Amino acid sequence: MKPAISRALVALGALLILGALNTAIVGKERIKRSGELVYLPLAPVDPRSLIQGDYMALRFAIVRDIEGRDEKAARAAREGETAFAPVTLDDQRVASLATDAAPASLKLRYRIRNGQVWLGTNAFFFEEGSAERYAGARYGEFRVDRDSGEAVLVGLRSDTLEAL
Repeated sequence: MKPAISRALVALGALLILGALNTAIVGKERIKRSGELVYLPLAPVDPRSLIQGDYMALRFAIVRDIEGRDEKAARAAREGETAFAPVTLDDQRVASLATDAAPASLKLRYRIRNGQVWLGTNAFFFEEGSAERYAGARYGEFRVDRDSGEAVLVGLRSDTLEAL
């Protein structure tokens, strides 16, 4: 193959990759700007992750509920498979898995990663030296796209839903 054609193909490939990345970024920014506000309660957090560096490992209580409700389906699910969890929001916009008594008002998209439910993030990164500020986190603040169910973590909240 001629060098000029090779360079053109490399340039085209780079443009396609950059275009795809920018499209993903624009989509996430749109969700952050105009998505539904939802708070997900955190499951107990490993305090050692605060010491390891500038991030906090996150686990969400709703993941346990999804895995418990759909245990058989979760075991049969294939790696990377996408599914939706029906959730209901209380008066403070705290999400819980929908039940017959509390029907769904929103859907949350999740994937199966390493055999577990993954909501899109398992860590929250912060500035060096500010771990103490986030030690009291009890909720993840998300913006959720009503159509696709995609959730974007935008912050952490205290037990009274105050921004940290």
